[in-house]
Amino acid sequence: MKTDDLVMLLATGECAVPEHAAQRRYAVVLALGMAAAGVLMLGLLGVRHDLAEAMRQPMFWAKCIFAAVLLLASLLAVLRLSRPGASLDRVPFALSAPVLAMWGLATVVLAGAAPEQRLGMLLGSTWDVCPFLIALLSTPTFVASLWTMRSLAPTRLSLAGAAAGLLSGSVGALVYCLHCPEMGAPFIGMWYLLGILIPAAAGALLGRYVLRW
Repeated sequence: MKTDDLVMLLATGECAVPEHAAQRRYAVVLALGMAAAGVLMLGLLGVRHDLAEAMRQPMFWAKCIFAAVLLLASLLAVLRLSRPGASLDRVPFALSAPVLAMWGLATVVLAGAAPEQRLGMLLGSTWDVCPFLIALLSTPTFVASLWTMRSLAPTRLSLAGAAAGLLSGSVGALVYCLHCPEMGAPFIGMWYLLGILIPAAAGALLGRYVLRW
């Protein structure tokens, strides 16, 4: 379709999109992506054996909230970047706030620990697999969100792809909370965040190619 033809269609309303169509599409993406991530987690990793006990600890909920707030902020970014000309407004602040909060908590925890304990608190016992498992669990949402975004009208393709990656990484991190034995803020602020950033980087690289329209 030529640009002039597209402008004419938009002007006459012949290709009008139903109200809240994007929100409904991404609601489906999140529902299916989270369900698929849950199936992957159960099939490959399993739920931690002491989940009931872990749920009584504040840090279990802190890491869940960390992932959930990033999910909501990245969803807002995805919705904005799926439309041409939409402003990101306060999205950067919404994305950075949970990260800065977790880093602040990690700083307090590390400052109060003995020097010889700090490296262990940062690495935990699963630092070498945690980011990659989060990225793995993010894959279904990653594919679905890019596919959905491609059917809309993104114009900042790399940024839009990165936002889709952040959304999928946050879904993966939230589901991974049910398996992960780590409870320390330094670990979560480092390795959970890295796991979320892996699909974000992949989305930034792929976005310029797969989101063209």
